[in-house]
Parts: sequence; C-alpha cells; structure tokens
Amino acid sequence: MKNLFYFLLFTFGWTFGQQTISIIPKPEFLKIKNNYFKLSKNTEIESNEMDSFEIQYLQNSILNQTGLKLHSKSKSQATSKIILNLRYIDTISTRVKSQYEIKIDETQIEINANSSEGIFYAIQSLLQIIPAEKNQIIKIPCLQLQDYAKFQWRGMHLDVSRHFFPKDFIKKYIDYLAMYKMNTFHWHLTDDQGWRIEIKKYPKLTEVGAWRNNSMIGHYTDQTFDDIRYGGFYTQKEIKEIVAYAKERHITIVPEIEMPGHALAALASYPEFSCTGGPFEVGKTWGVLEDVFCPKDETFTFLENILTEVIELFPSEYIHIGGDESPKVRWKSCPHCQKRIKEERLKDEHELQSYFIQRIEKFINSKGRKIIGWDEILEGGLAPNAAVMSWRGTEGGIAAAKQKHFVVMSPGSHCYFDHYQGEPKNEPIAFGGYTNVEKVYSFNPIPKELSVEESKYILGAQANLWTEYINTPKHVEYMVFPRIAALSEVLWGTSNPKEYKEFEKRLISHFEIYDKKGINYSKAIFEVTSKVQPAENGVAFELKSVNPNGIKFTTDGSEPNANSMSYEKPILVTSNQTIKAAYFENGKAKSANIEQPFFITKSTGKKIELIYQPHENYGIGGSFTLVDGMKGNTSKFGRDWLGFWGKDMNATIDLGKSETISKISINTLSSVGSWIYYPKSIEILVSKDDENYIPITIVSSKEIFENKGKIVVKFDKQNVQFIKVIAENNGIIAEGKPGAGSNSWLFVDEISVE
Repeated sequence: MKNLFYFLLFTFGWTFGQQTISIIPKPEFLKIKNNYFKLSKNTEIESNEMDSFEIQYLQNSILNQTGLKLHSKSKSQATSKIILNLRYIDTISTRVKSQYEIKIDETQIEINANSSEGIFYAIQSLLQIIPAEKNQIIKIPCLQLQDYAKFQWRGMHLDVSRHFFPKDFIKKYIDYLAMYKMNTFHWHLTDDQGWRIEIKKYPKLTEVGAWRNNSMIGHYTDQTFDDIRYGGFYTQKEIKEIVAYAKERHITIVPEIEMPGHALAALASYPEFSCTGGPFEVGKTWGVLEDVFCPKDETFTFLENILTEVIELFPSEYIHIGGDESPKVRWKSCPHCQKRIKEERLKDEHELQSYFIQRIEKFINSKGRKIIGWDEILEGGLAPNAAVMSWRGTEGGIAAAKQKHFVVMSPGSHCYFDHYQGEPKNEPIAFGGYTNVEKVYSFNPIPKELSVEESKYILGAQANLWTEYINTPKHVEYMVFPRIAALSEVLWGTSNPKEYKEFEKRLISHFEIYDKKGINYSKAIFEVTSKVQPAENGVAFELKSVNPNGIKFTTDGSEPNANSMSYEKPILVTSNQTIKAAYFENGKAKSANIEQPFFITKSTGKKIELIYQPHENYGIGGSFTLVDGMKGNTSKFGRDWLGFWGKDMNATIDLGKSETISKISINTLSSVGSWIYYPKSIEILVSKDDENYIPITIVSSKEIFENKGKIVVKFDKQNVQFIKVIAENNGIIAEGKPGAGSNSWLFVDEISVE
C-alpha cells in the first residue's frame, strides 16, 4: 500500500483545489489533507529561538511574496500562527542536520527541525507552497511533510576569474543556491586570466594580477580580441561580508586558489615564483597556459602566506587548491625543478606535482583544514588526507573512493553548466557539449562500480560554471536556471529519472517564481528536441517536447506556424531535405524553431560499430551519430560530434548489401585551445565479407590540415558491403601547445558514402 501511495502521489502530482504543490527538491514524504490554513496579516510567527536569522528571513520572504507583514513572538496567542520549533524529531530514522517536518492544519503551520539548518530548509519548502499573490487572505493546503537530504555536499561553482561578477550578484547567486537547499558554494577565485581576492601581504596580486589588457571575444577558434582593460577583485572586507551572508543561509563557501598551474595572473604580479623569471602579463586567452609555479622553497613560502590569509577569511573545512591542467614543459627544462626531483628521489614531473600538492596539504592540515582538488591530484600519488573533485568523468572519483578518500562528483557529462542546454544553433555561444535538464536529472553521483562501503566516500556532487563565454550576471542566470533545480533534486536524493516528466511539470511551475524574481532563465525545456533512428533507405526523425501534440513542422524549408503539419510519429527521411519544427500552445509559438538539414547517402541509417567508444561528455547518439545524415556545426561543437579522448576512431559501416561506391567523406574538427586536434591520419578500407579488407587510401595529417578537416576521398568504383574508417588520434599534446602532456581530443562527424 505504501508503494501504491507513492505511485499515486508522484504520478498525479500534489493538487489542492486549483493549486498544485510543486516542491523542488521533492520531499521524502508528503501527504495532502482536505482542508486549508488561512495566511493573513493576523498570522503570527512563534519560535523558541527569537533571535534566529530564520525568523527574519521568513518574515521578509512572506512580505515580498504576498505583501503580508507578520509579527513574531516567543509565545503567540493568535488563532493563526506559524511555529518554528528547534527540537529533536524522530519521524525519520536518520539523524541529520537537514532533517525537518512541516505540519499544516486549519489553525497553524508547525515546523520542527533538529537544527536551524533544518528550519531554513523547511522555510524554503513552505515558500514554494505559499502562492505568490497579493491577497488579504491566502489559502494554504493542510498537509504533513517529512524530509532530509541524502548527500552532504550539494554544490554549485562559479568562476569569477575569466569574468568578474560584483559582490551584490555573488549574494544573489548564494540566494539561488539557498532556494534549492544547496549548501556549498565553490568560489573559483584565481586563474591565468585574473586574481580576484585581496591578499594584504602581496598587494600586487590585485594591483597587477586582477587586470588584463584585453580579452578574447567570440569562440576560441575565432582568435579575436577586444582592446578593453578588464578586471576587478573582492576586498577582504567584501569577502567577510559574503561569507557571513552565506553562513546565515547555511551555505559553506569553499575558496579555490589554483596551483601549481593556472597561475599566470599571480606570476604576472610576482614573476620570481616562476621557472623562467618572466616577464609575464595576465592571460588574455582561454585554455591552458604553460607558465606555472616553480616548486622552490620561496614559492612555497609565498603560497603558504597567501593560504594563511585565505584560511582566516573562509571557515570552510576544505580549501580547494586546483591541481588541474598543469603543464610540465617549464619544469622539464628548469634547473630548480630537476634539482628538486633529484633531491626528493622523485620519478618524474608527475611525481613532482604530487610532491607539490602533498607539501601544500601538510601546511593546510597544520591549520586544521583539509585540501580538495581536481582529479589530476591523483597523478603521481594522492596526498594522504586529500579529497578529490572528479571532473574528467567518474573514473577519478571511483579511484579515490576505492583508496578511501572523500569524493565530490562533478563530471563534465552531467555537471558542466557551461555546456549547451538547448539546440546549439538557438543558444548563446557556449564551451561545447550538450547537457539539457533531463540529462542533469538522470545523474547518479554514486557510480555502480563502487561497493556499499566505498560509496560512503561520495560526499555528493556539484555543477561547475566556467565563464570564458559568460560575461554578465544575466548570462550566468541563463546557464544556471533551470538546471540547478534538476541537480538539487538529484543531490537531495529524491530524483527518479524514470519519472522525469513528473519532475518536468513541477519545474515548469517554477518558471512563474523565476519571472517574479526577475531571473533570466532558459526556456529550452519547451524546445523541440530530436532523436534520429535507423529506418529503411534513410532515417526516422523523432521529435519531442513538453507536449508532443503541440509540435508543428515543415519539410519544404518554410518556417513552421500554427497551421503547419502536426507531429504524430517519427518523420521518415529518405532524401536530402531540411526539417523545421517548433512547439506551439494556443496557436502561439512557445519555443524557438529548430532547423535540421539532412544529407542522405548510402551510409545513412546503416549499421555501424566502433572499436573504441566516445567519451561520455561527447557521446550522445553513440556510433549512429556518424551515419545519421546530420553534419556537425564547426563553430558550436555540441551533440552532433563524437569526441574521443586519447583514443582512435575505428568505425566499420555495414551497408546491408553489396553497393557500388566511389566516394567517401568524413568531417573532423580542430580547436587547439580546447585540446581538440585533427587526426594524424585517416585510413579507409573496404570489404565484401568483413574479413578481407582492401585499402583505399591513407589521408595524411598535411592533407587533413589543408582541407580544414573536411575530407573527401574519390576512387574507382568498388562493389562492397563493408567500409572501415580509422582516424588516428593526435596522441599526447606536444610541448608548447595548450594542454601539453595531456591526451588529445579527436572530434569526428558524418561519414558519407556515395
């Protein structure tokens, strides 16, 4: 019966009269009753903690939301009241600080919680229950709610180094986290492109390092720059104010001070802590730059002095020290570094980085704190007490958890909010990739590879927002909302990907909240999304939206309108054509148009197998992406491309029967700043039986470069059924290039056979 209750509850939603209760994240238990509580100006707030921030917060929130000004008392005699009780509750077996319950009957709203944190989370749920309307009496459904969080690290990140955001917006960002019961703000304060935190002992860090002479505009591949001096920083007074603001809202700020790489802004200020002595200027390009901190004693003194001031400002248990994307090219030719390697009996530069991290960890541990770093800190040996933030996938997190180290999951596949969230053609420029709301909601922070015991080392997860292409607060909001809502439910522990549509309904109801708060949010959830499937003589183009019955489409190149064809089933595509579609409600377009050209050849829709699978960040559609009839956009490398990290693309296409062919085309991509390189070579072979292959050609790296990655191979007619295409990965990135020493990305798209 309990399972049936939950099925009915979450399938049909929580509705009372004309009001639907749409709490995000979804509570652990909720039961709606048949009556209602009347909120009015006569309602009073009663609490056994009269000096608490939560009372003031609740009063201000209700005033802003309803126009009702409520008074508070330690003991109220009012016949209508909201009671905040800070006391132990045992309605849920797990004793956690986030635990709370709400009981609403005709005369009162009673909130009980183990801690002020639980009271605060209860208030967030209550504010989502109270209608945002200006009335003298507001009806609130009677109910019983019990709730607590599953994960202890529920985080959002913000990069203020590439682009700087003022103090008031940082506070607003913290409010956004609080709204969805997030409890960790990862503040990325330093990088190559700007140093954003005042350090009194080293004033040049902000006098010099906080400012760059110009910035990249457009995508990295455009290589265009403005001529505007850009920068900014937070004073220690401002940081203390922001930390206190976050603490009131039960949010811990974890500061990040990057080392040993991403250090150019610091080195432009104090070049003596580099390997070469400079001079340097603050980075104006994105990507990974070669100059890093030199691991000599005076550098450690410099960093320890910085960290001392940072620790005094931030009371967080963890200090993030970066540790990612640190090229070794300077260390390899540096006498100081080579001497250090010899003296410490280290194997190579990777172990030198481990030495660097472990030395910093000892210092931070001596101050009663712990370090957390990106998963590259695993290389060369993990520092004894370090936690790992796994961003390059889940592998680093799995490895760390198996070594009994705490982990925060943040894989690019699901948690990078600088990726496109809608059709890239309709979106503002983004880093790349495709991570929509549904994909975020599907995320499980605990990998299946971990045992129950190992899973205990997963603290939680967070989303990262890198700001190379995000330079205004409104754009930050657009990239965060509504994906933050999906992640919040994942981290609260009540998400269910199989019931995404139920979540989607609750989420859409929150758009009214965003509108009233003036939040600039993405409406890509209304967008028509597509999926391509194999079909006889071509492909089937499947369209989806909030309500598929509202999709209108055209196949003749014209713009869809309310009178266009209604979508009923996947559209069969057997010849070159362009399909345009949009979502309509009540005769009006609710979404932007999507436009998809199809190029049908003998390989389109055919069976294809890969020896090596693409990386999960760039693998939507799998191998079929290479024969789906859609060509990837070279300026917005989103979902139409397959990305292979450090691996070759080795594909075999089965045409299904013997065909006469004389032309094969394939597209590859280069974006050096993003570590994407053309393949070293492309080999094409054909076969009649999938056993005996005849080589057609090997396209050299020179030819690939000269043709800008768009390869067309013509040859004498062949009668074959199988075609093998092997694109050789560029391998380890060479010294002097962004990402030197790391694996290259290989991006490949449509393989056309004619």
